[in-house]
Amino acid sequence: MFIRSERLFLRPGWPEDWEELLGGIADEAVVRNLAQAPWPYTADDARAFLRQPQDPRLPNFFVTLPTSAAPAEIIGGIALMRGESGAELGYWIAPDHWGQGYATEATRAVLGLARTLGHRRVTAGPFTDNPASARVLRKAGFRPTGEMRACYSRARGRTVPAAIHAIELGEPGSCDGGDDGVPAMRAA
Repeated sequence: MFIRSERLFLRPGWPEDWEELLGGIADEAVVRNLAQAPWPYTADDARAFLRQPQDPRLPNFFVTLPTSAAPAEIIGGIALMRGESGAELGYWIAPDHWGQGYATEATRAVLGLARTLGHRRVTAGPFTDNPASARVLRKAGFRPTGEMRACYSRARGRTVPAAIHAIELGEPGSCDGGDDGVPAMRAA
């Protein structure tokens, strides 16, 4: 499954992507804000991640910047995962690409797909010491639920408080976009 948004191309990962994945995610500033990624993040971790099976209702994608001159550069990752109350969103963007709206754009694209896949509600739980991630979620239409959860961070080796955010997607609609604030994206 592939998604094209205004500036990004979201695609599945392939085994040969391990070096580029490692180059983008192996930064403590990135990994410390993810629940499942270890620190230090190694080549074996990248290879193991790319060998994991994909659930068609809970896809994960590399966030890439398409160019006409070379293969699209991997700048991050985004996924729908099985959460405590249905689908949960997680993402990361490499530090060289922070502050350019890529996380928000990729989130909106995946939310359009989530609605198409039949998900009615998606949650996300940014760590409370990561306010930038909470801002990304709010820009994409998520709202804080007021719920706090203790979430184990493998990179930190301890439990970290997470502020739960949610978005209600409603019924799948036409490909012209919905009235729920989630713009339609093209999926191929």
